[in-house]
Amino acid sequence: MASSPCGNSNFDSGLEIKTRSVEQTLIPLVSQITTLINHKDKPKKSERTLAAIHRVGQAVSVAVGRFVAVGEAIAAENQELKDEMGQACFEARRAGDVIAQLTDVGSALPSQLDGRVTVFSDRTAMVKAARLLLSSVTKVLVLADRIVIKQIITSRNKVLVTLDHLERVSTFQEFVQIFSQFGNEMVEFAHLTGDRQNDLKDEKKKARMAAARAVLEKCTMMLLTASKTCLRHPDCESARINKDAVFHRMRCALEQVIEIVTEARSCGENRILPASIYNGIKEFKSGVECLRENLYSLSPQSMSSQLEALVERTEDFTDSAYTSHEQRQAILGLCQLARQDTQQLVHAWVEAQSVHAKEATKDMEVAILKTSQSVSDLRRELHKVAVGRASDLLKVHGEQLPLRALKAAGAEGNLEEVAEYSRTLTEQKEQLVETCRLLCHVSGTEPLEITCIHAEETFHVIGPQIISAAQTLALHPSSKIAKENLEVFCEAWESQLCDMALLLREINDVFEGRRGDKRPYLSLPRPGKHLANMKTAKAVKLDAEEQTSMAKLGLELRLLSSDVDTEVEKWEDQEHEIVRQSQSLASMAYNMYLFTRGEGLLKTTLDLFHQAEVLSEEGLQLCSSLRTFSSQLVDEEKTVVMTEMEKLLALCQQLQMGAKTPVQGKAATFQKVDSFIQATRSILSVVLSLLPCCNKLNRKYKSERNSLSSPQDWRERQDASTPVKEEGALNTKNSNGFGVKSLEQHMAGLNLLESK
Repeated sequence: MASSPCGNSNFDSGLEIKTRSVEQTLIPLVSQITTLINHKDKPKKSERTLAAIHRVGQAVSVAVGRFVAVGEAIAAENQELKDEMGQACFEARRAGDVIAQLTDVGSALPSQLDGRVTVFSDRTAMVKAARLLLSSVTKVLVLADRIVIKQIITSRNKVLVTLDHLERVSTFQEFVQIFSQFGNEMVEFAHLTGDRQNDLKDEKKKARMAAARAVLEKCTMMLLTASKTCLRHPDCESARINKDAVFHRMRCALEQVIEIVTEARSCGENRILPASIYNGIKEFKSGVECLRENLYSLSPQSMSSQLEALVERTEDFTDSAYTSHEQRQAILGLCQLARQDTQQLVHAWVEAQSVHAKEATKDMEVAILKTSQSVSDLRRELHKVAVGRASDLLKVHGEQLPLRALKAAGAEGNLEEVAEYSRTLTEQKEQLVETCRLLCHVSGTEPLEITCIHAEETFHVIGPQIISAAQTLALHPSSKIAKENLEVFCEAWESQLCDMALLLREINDVFEGRRGDKRPYLSLPRPGKHLANMKTAKAVKLDAEEQTSMAKLGLELRLLSSDVDTEVEKWEDQEHEIVRQSQSLASMAYNMYLFTRGEGLLKTTLDLFHQAEVLSEEGLQLCSSLRTFSSQLVDEEKTVVMTEMEKLLALCQQLQMGAKTPVQGKAATFQKVDSFIQATRSILSVVLSLLPCCNKLNRKYKSERNSLSSPQDWRERQDASTPVKEEGALNTKNSNGFGVKSLEQHMAGLNLLESK
């Protein structure tokens, strides 16, 4: 946004705002200035209005004074920004003073006609002061944002230096000492980059940052075991290759983060994504439909060329050895149909131009509809092929047969079998890499395209690393550290398969018209409600190693929450209590998943414990709804629902009791986090088993009511079966969450500069 901070072209700052925190900080100031400018339209004011204007003007001046004081303090601490920041602060203070003078009632003169005071006699001065104020304040904020970038760069440089030391160590004692330092530096870097990722406005940059941080997260554990293996077996070539690959990948990821935050080299808008078929079809259809408005918006030759370029990209599908004959023929047939329809459109278009038609003729309109439909059918077929292949691969690879065989062969020291199963894994890797490329074509959004590219690169790199780790184990079958190292790389492969399954669901969401984004459930507890139970607890942030061990559990939570959402969407009655409460549980579990990655709203273990208590209360509410629901069921059906409900009740009560139990010490805190995430996983598993059963029964009884019972019969039955008021949490309505709007207002009220 190169104009104004908030989209108002009247106040052009000439600076691009790239982060939400800067934008949100400017919104209240823009609002106040807009109030002053709008009041200028009526120069004669009542005393009440004048007093209000005076208060706003003085408030702006005082706020700018405080703001400038912080900016000047930042300038004093950062010599490289001193001159620029000083000038911006000077301009902001001057503009604030001018606005205070222009809104000063005491300096205004009464009108000779009616005695009312007239202010803003110089409109030009007010607009000029407002422009200067917004421009200078924006500049101060953007300069302050450079400090954040500097912190990230400094943190990265520290990590790189320690990484170099780690690579050159020759003893275990030295390695342990330096790795401890490296872990602390990586934790700092993870928090800085996580905050930056959440603050970025550009979704493509956010996706690239997320990909780079995911590499760093997974590589930290790999670096530990690969380095230990190399130290234990210094003459082993495969161990050295394995270790070198990890260090190289970490350096590349660190460099990518810096490219994103500084917009250097290939990062940002300069990095061109591979041309996807989805975007090609979207652009082609847009051009075709524009002909309705303007027959001369493009030439027939350019439209034909655009289609041929689109068809050429489908060769990634048709040339693949893994595409079936039927699928290949279907794609080629749809490409030919699109060509024919486009030729008919071009023919009708040329005829319309020859008679100087001002709008699309009837023949053109028919051809436009047919052409749009044929390319849409092509897109649908390509989506079906890519998603179908990915689903099939995930089912096959879910058994992890090559990985198990490699582990067994390595542990037996059987190099021949390791070589044989390495070829099998390499073939699977190539299938996955190609499938990620096809998914990129149909992903539907640029952030998802970036995620597909990241998945492709990850499979491409980790496959050979698993093989080198297996070779090392085969050469040293009694080595515990070599065995542990192979296990870590296999887990990274499995983790990427889980990520691919989630990516597949998000791509389907976009294709079916649902955005792949999880609906946020902002359930951070209100002050005082839950804090009473946690007075003796201390907030803790997990370090890199702890977050790594949490990652697998976190991924399971994310998968389960997605499964719950999928089941919920199958319900006809989306306002049903069971649906609403299940959605809430899934969303809170998703928050916990983000916590295991060091992201999201839950920043510390205290936040997680608060979330767990809220989740347990929502689970107990679901138990109450299930009890009510089961009262309309017959014996066998009721037994099934009640049995699962009892499991859910026990799990929620256990979680609630655990949330109220304070712990001391890092080890105990980590154990509590682990138990909470496992308990949440169990809760979601029960909910997932209940949802399809309840949905089926709900449809069944709804059908019976519609066909057999009168509304009065049903009401009487419900009245008779409604349980008496229950005690405790089962009767407490969940009102412990901030609303989205209030949280946004809270965030907007934070002063960016004071937090630096």
